[in-house]
Amino acid sequence: MKKLIFFLLPIVMIVGCSSQAPEKRLYMWLDCEANFERLSSPDSIDYYISRIKEVGFTDVVADVKSIMGEVLYKSDIAPYMGEWNGVVRSEDYDMLGHIEEACRKYGLGCYASLNIFCGGHNFIKRGIIYEEHPEWQSVCWWHNRLFPVSEMHWNYNGMVNPANPEVREYQLAILEEFVRKYPTIDGLIFDRVRYDDIWADFSPLSQAQFEEYAGVKVERFPEDIMTWRECEDGKWRHTPGVHFNKWIEYRAMTIKTFIEEAHRRIHAINPNLQLGDYTGAWYPTYYYVGVNWASTSYDPSKEFEWATPEYKNSGYADLLDVYMTGLYYTPVTKREVDNFFPNIGQRMEAGMDADAMNYWYCVEGAAELAEQITGKPVVGSIYVEQYEGDVRRFERAVTQAIVSSGGGMMLFDMCHICSRDWWKNLERAIGKAQTK
Repeated sequence: MKKLIFFLLPIVMIVGCSSQAPEKRLYMWLDCEANFERLSSPDSIDYYISRIKEVGFTDVVADVKSIMGEVLYKSDIAPYMGEWNGVVRSEDYDMLGHIEEACRKYGLGCYASLNIFCGGHNFIKRGIIYEEHPEWQSVCWWHNRLFPVSEMHWNYNGMVNPANPEVREYQLAILEEFVRKYPTIDGLIFDRVRYDDIWADFSPLSQAQFEEYAGVKVERFPEDIMTWRECEDGKWRHTPGVHFNKWIEYRAMTIKTFIEEAHRRIHAINPNLQLGDYTGAWYPTYYYVGVNWASTSYDPSKEFEWATPEYKNSGYADLLDVYMTGLYYTPVTKREVDNFFPNIGQRMEAGMDADAMNYWYCVEGAAELAEQITGKPVVGSIYVEQYEGDVRRFERAVTQAIVSSGGGMMLFDMCHICSRDWWKNLERAIGKAQTK
């Protein structure tokens, strides 16, 4: 695969007559699995929401739909997540209702997040692709073999096929039901509105859709999309086929049309609800997961060989009120990138490619890139566990994310602050950013 080079361009912003900058929001994310026990009683919720307020946050994002496709509220559509790691909850327990009540008490905004195209936890073989709907799971093209994602036992995230009309309608129905159930929350944040990775989805359904979309007949499927080869270093890498770029465009349009429909249906119920999305910030390789989170005014075909001239039409940033971008990098500043290039030892997320790094591969640079291609202030997101053993770098990353991101900062996740007792460090980092 050709190494991608991306140089950050100066950011040009058009401002109005007012000299007052918009307030930067600080969001604390509450993962549904990692915080299952600590959010299982109203008293505990009250305690943690008060701590979140004390250290300087303005908003809370509560995860209410897990990667297994189970939800943490009573639903007539999706299965209820009533147990995790031996902790049991009644279906009548309204976690989000208690969180919203505490947020109002302490003057915090309350948002909910839902994992969209997720259907199972492959490590424990649990979720809708194992129980209710095994036919919805993604078909993976991996190392020149086709098989369902439930057999990808080394990959914990068992995702469904975003192109499947039944899957899409099911997810949209869940969103509509949720919005009606919680009419007073401030916003809804989508998570994992994407494909699993470059290897998904290669089902006959996706092939037929692609051929109709592109107006072609794929003679050799999936080989004419891409093939895999084992390299001298022992790693497998994909090689683009004759239809690869159009396939990338098709996948991105599949995701955008879903967001467009979700936007329409949700605002038909609650026009005041803020809609947001949470993705990784590594745009130069984020096409791996079928997502174009840029504005339609940004044309990636001028920068990248994988983008068609029409790819820009799949951008959906203009549909979002809040965009959270994962600044999942060990280097904090652009100056540090050169020193970290040879020894990047952090975990790799879906769609990341270590062969395609440049100055966007740090907290500062990634925030700049995100704002450049979305044309709006973004919320820079920090993954706490990435800084294990280096609390000072964690503090610098939090400060830098707030300073560099026009929309503020999101912290993922509260469980990591609790397990390390980094509350004071977090408060200090926030305070430092507010003085800059």
